[in-house]
Amino acid sequence: MYRSHVLVCGGTGCTSSGSEHIVSALEAEIKQAGLAEEVKVIKTGCFGLCALGPIMIIYPEGAFYSRVKAEDIPEIVSEHLIKGRIVTRLLYDETVHKDGIQSLNETQFYKKQHRVALKNCGVIDPENINEYIAYDGYQALGKVLTEMTPDDVIQLIKDSGLRGRGGAGFPTGLKWSFAKASENDQKYVACNADEGDPGAFMDRSVLEGDPHVLIEAMAIAGYAIGANQGFVYVRAEYPIAVKRLQIAINQAKEIGLLGKNILGTGFDFDLDIRLGAGAFVCGEETALMTSIEGHRGEPRPRPPFPAVKGLFGKPSVLNNVETYANIPQIILKGADWFRSMGTEKSAGTKVFAVGGKIHNTGLVEVPMGTTLREIVEEIGGGIPNGKKFKAAQTGGPSGGCIPASHLDIEIDYDNLISIGSMMGSGGLIVMDEDTCMVDIAKFFLEFTVDESCGKCAPCRIGTKRLYEILDRITKGKGEMEDIQRLKDLSQFIKENSLCGLGQTAPNPVLSTLHFFEDEYIAHIKDKKCPAGVCKDLLRYSIIEDKCKGCTLCARACPAGAITGEVKKPHKIDVHKCVKCGACMEKCRFGAIVKK
Repeated sequence: MYRSHVLVCGGTGCTSSGSEHIVSALEAEIKQAGLAEEVKVIKTGCFGLCALGPIMIIYPEGAFYSRVKAEDIPEIVSEHLIKGRIVTRLLYDETVHKDGIQSLNETQFYKKQHRVALKNCGVIDPENINEYIAYDGYQALGKVLTEMTPDDVIQLIKDSGLRGRGGAGFPTGLKWSFAKASENDQKYVACNADEGDPGAFMDRSVLEGDPHVLIEAMAIAGYAIGANQGFVYVRAEYPIAVKRLQIAINQAKEIGLLGKNILGTGFDFDLDIRLGAGAFVCGEETALMTSIEGHRGEPRPRPPFPAVKGLFGKPSVLNNVETYANIPQIILKGADWFRSMGTEKSAGTKVFAVGGKIHNTGLVEVPMGTTLREIVEEIGGGIPNGKKFKAAQTGGPSGGCIPASHLDIEIDYDNLISIGSMMGSGGLIVMDEDTCMVDIAKFFLEFTVDESCGKCAPCRIGTKRLYEILDRITKGKGEMEDIQRLKDLSQFIKENSLCGLGQTAPNPVLSTLHFFEDEYIAHIKDKKCPAGVCKDLLRYSIIEDKCKGCTLCARACPAGAITGEVKKPHKIDVHKCVKCGACMEKCRFGAIVKK
């Protein structure tokens, strides 16, 4: 028994901020203080509030220390762990209360969250199977194998209303029933842990913080459809996730929870990892399976669907990590429990990776139906520097931009599609008033152009043409006819592309055209970028009344475009100006403007 447990976030975010050094310093300091038998240090998965990393929580007090540095460790050990005095200056400010520490669950970031997929992340040691078992781990697998038929399992998943968390939201139970109905001597279960969306890291966090939940869920899926082999396709750029998943697989095999005759029931199921090379298209179902087979990751026409002819030509099911992470709790708590969260057509919760122009970046899990305003203003803490909310991009590079007029939309699959966006894997990028919506559409198109596998012409050529039109507009060379060209070409690409990448690639263009067409017109007709982003349309100038002649701007200008005498207003030669903005950053009097 230990009198204190110190949980340190060992997710990728906090690791990159130095949490490994904190763990080393903590263990050394605890040993030096003679507390090694009294205080246990545990490296966990992600806590969610990535903006405050590295993060540490000390129990039983529940003290939530944020932005901890290695040099803070001696004070934490001597004050908190030896003298019992909490180091207030390191506490997350919202937990500081005049009467003591406020519970983390009462803070703005956490109080509206409901953790299902992330239940164990930041709570258990992901490299210790006993900790997973202590939190009801593998009970669902035991229940399934001893009390339920495969049809019972599939019916329960159908009744729960669980929809795929990685794409268009196809009903999971229905997908499993198709695979079960396919007659074959060999079937497969696969997991999409490729997660190619920029800014999305929820699947990675589950793998890093709770890898056994995926193993348990995939074994349940194998039992339900009649498969004895599973594959987890995870991108090689996730080294911590891959390492912990492999450790978890080895541990499960050692105690008979993977392999032959699991729990003495006669059910066999094994699991292997396949590493992806980071191609976005491999997030598409058939491309991923082709890659697992050892070929170049390109999509295949459907039908036949994977439930009939999937991996190696055999019936297969594919879900992503977050979808699987819901399965064990649905088995244990029932369909009604799961349906008690969310909306009528979108049951349960959804994990969002919130980033961009927002205070609290990190992982957020909320019931379906939570409004965008609640996520941005309450959980996310709003927009920094007093700026106004302009839009939120959901669904990654293939999603759409939601404007301020839809801040109160209840987020679920159908509502997002109704306004031209999509759920996707759950990336949520917030943009403020300084974001140019034409430029942001170009940014996402550039990504999909690079990531198109090139197999079908509508995607390979069409997205390239879309990008070229957007590029022209941001350089002040657009024509009014370009707006209709963008709409027509986008529609053609959506209707004729082979896979989901091409079918959804035009979404950023269409959604920004729908909600921000005036910005396109300003670029084309007025040759102006209202947000002041597109360099070719900008002009920097100095307001004489505000300029003090301090010369800071002139000294910062790399092109020698600013001239003037000391203590007299300066001027910018627009022909020499390279529009880098260095002068504006240096000016302390707000005398330089860009329009």
